[in-house]
Amino acid sequence: MAAKAAAAPSSSALISSRRLSSPAASLRVRTPRCVMGSEQVRVVVEEEGKRKRMGVAEPRSAPPAVWTPRAPAQEARLAALRTDGRDSRLKIFSGTANRPLAQEIASYLGVDLGKVLIKRFADGEIYVQLQESVRGCDVFLVQPTCSPVNENLMELFVMIDACRRASARSITVVIPYFGYARADRKAQGREAITAKLSANLLTEAGSDRVIVCDIHSTQALGYFDIPVDHIHGQPVILDYLASKTISKDLVVVSPDVGGVVRARAFAKKLSDAPLAIVDKRRQGHNMSEVMHLIGDVKGKVAIMVDDMIDTAGTITSAAALLKQEGAEAVYACSTHAVFSPPAIERLSGGIFEEVIVTNSILLPEHKCFPQLTVLSMANLVAETIWHVHRDGSVSSIFQ
Repeated sequence: MAAKAAAAPSSSALISSRRLSSPAASLRVRTPRCVMGSEQVRVVVEEEGKRKRMGVAEPRSAPPAVWTPRAPAQEARLAALRTDGRDSRLKIFSGTANRPLAQEIASYLGVDLGKVLIKRFADGEIYVQLQESVRGCDVFLVQPTCSPVNENLMELFVMIDACRRASARSITVVIPYFGYARADRKAQGREAITAKLSANLLTEAGSDRVIVCDIHSTQALGYFDIPVDHIHGQPVILDYLASKTISKDLVVVSPDVGGVVRARAFAKKLSDAPLAIVDKRRQGHNMSEVMHLIGDVKGKVAIMVDDMIDTAGTITSAAALLKQEGAEAVYACSTHAVFSPPAIERLSGGIFEEVIVTNSILLPEHKCFPQLTVLSMANLVAETIWHVHRDGSVSSIFQ
């Protein structure tokens, strides 16, 4: 693959407290994810007992000790669970849309990807059979509804129904890229609001919760009648940009007025960089025209931020305008790489220094080009799944 692959650093582990007790001593220890191996517990208790026998008492007002694990966060979190009972109620299944991402998520959580048989009949109908028991389990179905959108969406419906009829305790659909999200309002008369229809169908199919990443419009979250956890791909891209040595002044650019809030939040996290806005007039579906620039980009490195890149018409036209206004280099950052034709020709034309996306959508070989960098969001999604499974706070991941 011509794309450069980069794995984002793992998300920070949740710090929690547990009181340890023994006949010899009592000590409160703060540990990541309630994880402390038996050897660490023994050493801490013995050291406390020695201090008491020597008559050296630790003041009660002293801050609690902090134990730092040497193992990676995902391994340390699972170290306290018994091997025979580790995550026995956590099941992760994948559709056919992005199985590599689901495999990364399962590996991060230390569980095996669920076995499921998915095939097509001769007339195109979808057949799904779970190859293992899910009775009483928390089931997470990973399936982005990318192209072919209708096939992947229907496949997700059938998977939900199979889990429901197999007596799963809860069914959470993990949709890294939510198709039809752009059809979230009636721009003209007699139009369908397909985002609302998709939300209704997911609920009626039997899903109990939805996890989506960077949905096109946050108002679409209100279309669901079930709980929705909305996660952001910005931390993955920000970590990557922080690792690069960009000496020039940075300016974050929104390719359209609708993305100003997203770009402002991105700029604030990127060392409070200045903000510029590209004003455009859309002439039709998948067609746009850039009008003028609001802000100063002369002699600066422009970081363009958007939730998705479809045909790349908007972001390419905006990049051309930034070059005309004196930008030294232009980087394109997006969570979802839809890449509908002629996106590849536009993005690989040399106007961009680098195009940075995540693997929320599986990119085939013919959609890769030298300037493309694909970042893995598996750790971010896996942490969200873990928090939901353990009834934890999802928002704490991004704080």
